[in-house]
Amino acid sequence: MDDLKPVDAGSSHQAEIRTERFVLRPLRASDAGMISHYTADKRVAEGTRAIPHPLPRGASEAFVARALAADRTEDVWAIDGSQNRLAELLGVVSLTRMEGDQSELGFWIGAGFWNTGFATEAVAALVEANPHGARTLFAEAFQDNPGSARVLTNCGFVYLGDAESWSVARGARVPTWTYLRKML
Repeated sequence: MDDLKPVDAGSSHQAEIRTERFVLRPLRASDAGMISHYTADKRVAEGTRAIPHPLPRGASEAFVARALAADRTEDVWAIDGSQNRLAELLGVVSLTRMEGDQSELGFWIGAGFWNTGFATEAVAALVEANPHGARTLFAEAFQDNPGSARVLTNCGFVYLGDAESWSVARGARVPTWTYLRKML
């Protein structure tokens, strides 16, 4: 986790972060196919605010293009296990810049990799690296997804309160738990 290095110019200096089982790296155009594959699973899409189900043609490519844009406000990392004989893309983890040195953390993992600890390891690595230099991180989990809530609490996030967020895949507002992590 302490192995940070800058990535080439195409990624606007987004850090690569190494963990014991995988590398968090900027997305590549070649990731679009696996992103489409994993997010075609309705359970994955419904666990997020922004992924539609079914996924429209070209949506994954557009997502990758936004993640690589120089003027982006969200940094997205692929959870890449290929160096340890795991899948090249296990899921993604992201940080979105907010005002006042704050960022919002988001993540999803392909359903075949649920309950493996990959999400916790990825979130913990991103929190430890704190590539945005944030003083506060926010995150939320849908209340019908206690696994994501456990990932957050396992990584030092503290429950703030209940709220609601729109889920594109569900076409509805969904009750959420909101979490905060103060950074030192």
